[in-house]
Formats: sequence, structure tokens, C-alpha cells
Amino acid sequence: MPEIKLRNITKRWGKFYAVDHLSLDIDDNSFITLLGPSGCGKTTILRMIAGLETPTTGQITIGNRVVFDSDAGINIPANKRKVGFLFQNYALWPNMKVYQNISFGLNNIKEELPEYDFTAKKLQDMIRVLRKPEDMLQEIEECKDKKGKIDTDKVYLKLIDTYIISMQTAKELYALKLQETQDPTAQAAKKVAEYQSQLDAILKEHTAKGETLDQEFAIARNGKIQTSERKLHKEEIDLAVRRVARVVKIGMFMDRYPAELSGGQQQRVAIARTLAPKPQVLFMDEPLSNLDAKLRLEMRYELQRLHLETGSTFVYVTHDQMEAMTLATKICLINNGVLQQYDAPLDVYNRPKNQFAADFVGNPSINFIDAKGSQQADGGIALSIFDGTKVTFHSNEEFSLTEWIAKKREADKQAEEAHNKEAAGKKFIEKGNRDEVFKYHISKVDESDYSIQDTPVLTDEDFVLGVRPEWIGFDEQGALRGEIFGAMPTGMESTIKVAIGGYLLTSVVFGKGIYRIGEKQNITFKGNDILLFDRKTGTFIAAGSVSL
Repeated sequence: MPEIKLRNITKRWGKFYAVDHLSLDIDDNSFITLLGPSGCGKTTILRMIAGLETPTTGQITIGNRVVFDSDAGINIPANKRKVGFLFQNYALWPNMKVYQNISFGLNNIKEELPEYDFTAKKLQDMIRVLRKPEDMLQEIEECKDKKGKIDTDKVYLKLIDTYIISMQTAKELYALKLQETQDPTAQAAKKVAEYQSQLDAILKEHTAKGETLDQEFAIARNGKIQTSERKLHKEEIDLAVRRVARVVKIGMFMDRYPAELSGGQQQRVAIARTLAPKPQVLFMDEPLSNLDAKLRLEMRYELQRLHLETGSTFVYVTHDQMEAMTLATKICLINNGVLQQYDAPLDVYNRPKNQFAADFVGNPSINFIDAKGSQQADGGIALSIFDGTKVTFHSNEEFSLTEWIAKKREADKQAEEAHNKEAAGKKFIEKGNRDEVFKYHISKVDESDYSIQDTPVLTDEDFVLGVRPEWIGFDEQGALRGEIFGAMPTGMESTIKVAIGGYLLTSVVFGKGIYRIGEKQNITFKGNDILLFDRKTGTFIAAGSVSL
């Protein structure tokens, strides 16, 4: 499968930037989720890679082939990019059976393809099966109902899946009626000799023409596979349909109409139809959003298995962080058309690049705590939180806060200079949907406080602590005193709201403990994955521990 590269991709309508200067590398055989709130540009990115939407500027490469380049005037149409697209709506033809729905796109393919001798291939398949007639008879025996009657449809499916053959070949094998003969082994040997004679005659004809057949029965001349612009042979179409039906486990539904299938089964049909042409990349735009919660969970496992079995590159759009965390090899987090972070799921969770990433990923949401302070001589950062509580943040790695601030200012200066240089160009259009620093939320007992607060003047001594709910614990030795404000036990764990003064923190406690509203608890911050952010820009500074 190919690598996908996006370079400086922008898509705008007037002053609205749906995607803003996006650069991204998608490795082959990866499972990438485009994650973000509704309207952030996820689907637009997907459609631009697939060729369904034209970028305003930039370059897109799939494998070694440039499929879009605004400067060079290249824009390869969607049907030439060899990609598959799975939509939120399954878009199955209601008047077609499952087999026809899957094969529909295959019937329309016409391109430069190898020439095969399908007659020779079918003869070889039948010889291969009949050389072990006892195995074939056992497969047929297993297809009898309680009354001993053979279910022919089940026989065909068994033979197709066991021997990887087409429906026509399966029907011809069953038509031999070996199970009804007195000596099946002798009858099978007789047929093998007959088919071998026919196959030898075909091979002799090819030899006379200076041709050979490879293992897949492709015709070669002088060692070179012969090709021609043609449509797919019915044998190729049937083998392709049966192949994807095995992958998504819908072989038994081929003669049903979509209305006769459940939502999950319809989804599998849509996936099979997308996989049938062997696309280089499979794009999925919220394909599970129409399913109920239980079925969505089952289909996540199916998509994981499908990704491994096909070896394809998957690019998946979702606004559901749980889907992104469980499915992806990498999460591409987008907000307002701008890439926020592109990392492995646990890296996004444990080391978010900014407050938006920290807030969007994680359920229950991360706790944000305003803090003010400075770095001490020993490297610790002395902070004041909760209107006067003194704590110290200890970074996991040695660093100088002064140097970090200087580097951040230099990076911001360079970004501003680059923007000003671009703005001086004649084609520049100012972004109407301006990027703003993420407005994080601090939970309070009385939320009405926010309506009367003035916007503070921020300095380099203003920070924000980010504490995941699992890092807030209850301990008799805890230095903070709080009151249980709400408790939701689920059996394996409990989600607790605890009030400290006028502030509310969310904690996740594992185990079967009982917490009652109003009771007092000592609270502690656990672990070394507590996050420190710059309050002015929302940028991640360091991860570490907090001592009180």
C-alpha cells in the first residue's frame, strides 16, 4: 500500500478556511483517524485526498504519484486514484441483491489488465479439488439438514470458501454428483484424467503461439505478461466478490436484498463493496454513526481485524474520541481547519500538545486548574492554586522555564513573520474564521461566577495544570480537603465529583468503594503524568508530579 503525503494543503471558500496549511504524512498500512469537533475540516481533508474535493493550494501524493498539485496544475480525478470510499450512509442499491451490490462497481471497471486463460484456471481448480475426493464429500456431507437433505446453496458456499474457487466452478463440481456414485474415488480419478487432457491441450496451444501461463494463469510472451484494456471477466468478478465476502463474513447473504439485512450486515456489505476493487487506500467517513452502541463496539473489532487482514491503509473520519483511541495507529486531531496534534493515541492522551488536545481526548474530561508562580532554584515550579493553596510542580525532565519562554517567543515571532510574508502576496486572503486560544473550562460549584468575571491580564507567571481524573485519588494522608459533590458508581469504577472550596474536580476511582454526597475526603494528586500548560497560549510545557 502507498504512503500518502499532504503538503501545505489549504481549502477555502471565500474567507472561510476549511483546511488551513495542512502538511501530513500517512504511512502505508496505517490506520489514521481524523478526529475533531463537527465542522473542523475532517471530511474535507478526506474528500481532497480521495479526489472528491479540489484543494485551493498545496500538493497531494499517493505512493510515488502526484495526484494534485496547485502549482503544476495536476488534478487526477477520483476514479483514477484507486481509492475506496465508505460513506456514513451505506448507499446500497435497494433493488439489487447483496451479490449485485458488491459486484456493481467491478462491472464498470475498464483499464489495462493482464490477459488470463480462465478456462485453464477452472480446469486446474477442478483437478485440484478432485484429487482428494474424500475431502470434498465430507464438505458436502456437512451440508445436510436434519432430514438428510442436502442444502445446495450451503454446499456451493462451502466449496467456494474451502477451495477458493468461483461459484461456476463450485456448481460444476457438485453437478458431478460424486456422493451418489458407488465408487466416488474412481469417478473422481476418471474426471481428473479427462480435465488434465483438456488442460494439456490448452497448454500445447499456448506453447505453439510462443506463450506460457504463470501460476495465476496470466498469459506471458517472452517472459512478459500480456495486457490489454478490457473489462473484468465474470470469473474475476465472482472471485473478487467471494474474496471480500469471506473477509467480512457475509457469504450466506448473497441472495438477500438490503432491506432483509440488519444495520450491521448492511455495513458489512458496504465495506465489501468498497474492498472488492482492491483500493490502494480505504477512506471511511463516520461509517458507524448509524449503528447502535453495542453494534458499533462489535464493528470496531471487525474494522481492526479487517485492517490487519487486508494490509490496506485506512483513513477514518470520526468525532467520537473513543473510536479514534481504540482504532487508530495515529490520531490526526483537527480544530478550525488547523492540525493540533498528529501522534499515537496514547501519546495524544498522555502528552497533548495544547489544552484543546488535552480537553478533547479523554472521558471524563481532564481537570484544568489555574495556577500562578515561578521556577525555583531547585528546578521545581512553586504554584498557587485554588485561591491560595501552595503546591510545587516537579517536571519529569530537567528544563529551564526561562529558556522555554524564550524559545516560545522566538517561534511565535517566526510564525508571525511567515504570516506577514504570505499576507504581502497578491493572492492572500485573510482568514475569516480566525484561530483563537482555546477557552478551557474550570468547573465550579457556582457556575454563575463566570458571568461577572473580567478577563485577566496574563503574564509569564500564569499557568494551567491539567490533571486526568484517574490521577486524583482519595487518601487519608492527602493534603487537600474536599467534599463529595456527586458520585456515579458503575461497578468496576466510580466517577466522583469533589468540591474543593468553590472548585469542582472529577475523579475516577477503580474498585467497589461507596462514596456518599456530602462526606469529607482527603485528596491527593497521584503519578507523574500531570500536565503544565502556558495559560496565555494554551501550549504544553511539561509533564510531571505535584506535591502539596
